[in-house]
Amino acid sequence: MPVEYLLVPIAFLTSALAGAIGMGGGVLLIAAMPGLVPVAAIFPIHACTQLASNLSRAGFGWRHLQWSMIPPVTLGAVLGAWIGGEVYASLNLHWLPAIVGVLILLLAWMPLPQLPGRGQFSLLALGFYQTGLGMVAGATGPLGAAVLLRRRQQRDWLVVNTAVYMSISHILRVAAFVAIGFSFAPWWHLVVAMVLAVTAGSWVGTLLRGFIPELDFQRAFKVLVTLLALRMIALPFYES
Repeated sequence: MPVEYLLVPIAFLTSALAGAIGMGGGVLLIAAMPGLVPVAAIFPIHACTQLASNLSRAGFGWRHLQWSMIPPVTLGAVLGAWIGGEVYASLNLHWLPAIVGVLILLLAWMPLPQLPGRGQFSLLALGFYQTGLGMVAGATGPLGAAVLLRRRQQRDWLVVNTAVYMSISHILRVAAFVAIGFSFAPWWHLVVAMVLAVTAGSWVGTLLRGFIPELDFQRAFKVLVTLLALRMIALPFYES
């Protein structure tokens, strides 16, 4: 079995994790991808897989959707995909895992920004930076929580609506990667397998959501994601 298919069970586990607590799965998945697929394929495959993960999670919890969020987030995400795509196209991909590793460490250990505002502009800004930064960092879900937590702290609402804005972000990221020339054709077998895995993971995570103590998980998550991020930072030096 090709080594990249190790990502299929990893994708299932990370999606189940995200289904249970609303975030973290995408960060863990992208941290595991370097070394298993070429650097140029990491972000596009990750975007495709996370689109399925978030879309299925939103679908399983559709009763908690807040539809009024979608137009402003979408508008901001279109602008973010355009600008982020321009930045991504100019990056030196050899150092990309190290850059993402540093960003993941910042997301894991730095306090999330207390973003002002609860109106439509904050949602537009959410779509913009979530998608724009996602083009060059891959997994930025924890940042968006800083906005949604100011609106409501009920877990099901947070998990489902985080999945909604992330779905919008990933749709536009996939479109942007295609626009700048990435071909998914050589990877379609792996992408389909990972999409099926993350959809099943979303279903399992939704069932488990009420049984996971959030505080204990957050501590373990920080340790695990730190080890994976350090691996990403070291990888370009090892391959030089």
